[in-house]
Amino acid sequence: MGVNMIYNFSEMKELNERLEEELQERKKEYLKPQMSEAQLAALRKKMEEAKKMDKRNRNKKRMVRLATAAAALAGIFVILPNTSAGIAHAMEQIPVLGQLVEVVTFRDYNYETDRNIADIQVPEVKVADQTGDSQVQENLSRTAEEINAEIQEITDKLIEEFEANLDDEMGYQDILVKSEVLTTTEEYFTLKLICYQGAGSGYQWNVFYTIDLNTGERLALKDLFLEGADYITAISENIKEQMQARMDADENVYYWLNDEIEEWNFKAITDETSFYLNEKGNVVIGFNEGDVAPMYMGTVEFEIPAEVLEGMWK
Repeated sequence: MGVNMIYNFSEMKELNERLEEELQERKKEYLKPQMSEAQLAALRKKMEEAKKMDKRNRNKKRMVRLATAAAALAGIFVILPNTSAGIAHAMEQIPVLGQLVEVVTFRDYNYETDRNIADIQVPEVKVADQTGDSQVQENLSRTAEEINAEIQEITDKLIEEFEANLDDEMGYQDILVKSEVLTTTEEYFTLKLICYQGAGSGYQWNVFYTIDLNTGERLALKDLFLEGADYITAISENIKEQMQARMDADENVYYWLNDEIEEWNFKAITDETSFYLNEKGNVVIGFNEGDVAPMYMGTVEFEIPAEVLEGMWK
């Protein structure tokens, strides 16, 4: 009898372990990168609305619709991408501060079939010649070149991956890239690059480029605060408070704050965490899909109230 009890207990323990492993696998499957059709449709809609705001782009879209109608006879629609930077459209998106800094569309890449869709607008930061501080002007020009090189590296890689997968007759892929100017004050300029890449499942991420217009330098988070100030803790604790408040207010909102898998839980930001300064001058922390919440939550942002960082600013 005693031997059977030990054997049964061992079997039950093994069964429980297998069930626990299966549960964790199912949880990982549920939380792995994916974007619903509704989320994807909403993202595309926002991009289309942004494009409609540009008068010059409206003209281009009319040409695209004509091309679409003609190509429909062949059952396929393909817009060949611009391949020469020298003939880039350079369409003005928004000028700021008397043409000190502006964003133009450096390149459009569009491709569409029944299985492959690419809609990529490559922005470029341009700096106008000014008669002010020559050092600031020099810094602005260098910063713009660095930002543009980084943006082109990101978009070139996406296009390269997209074209490499075109021969996969059974696969689907969807790539979208757009940009948005978030901040245009006398002191700061922020450009947001929005990227989405889908192939079965999808993933969206954002890159923020903030320039200090007083110095011409690209800002890092640490550049905003006094040396020795514990802004990391202050910002992190405020984000945790906001996470909990959002979850309390809406049962559909979920962040990895008190998850049973401890390593998933949000602990703190770092100096490399994405951020920007909004029009009020407040720090806004941005997280990509899956960073601090399940993929269905999308990209999330937290504006840090000014009083949280009082006495820490430079």
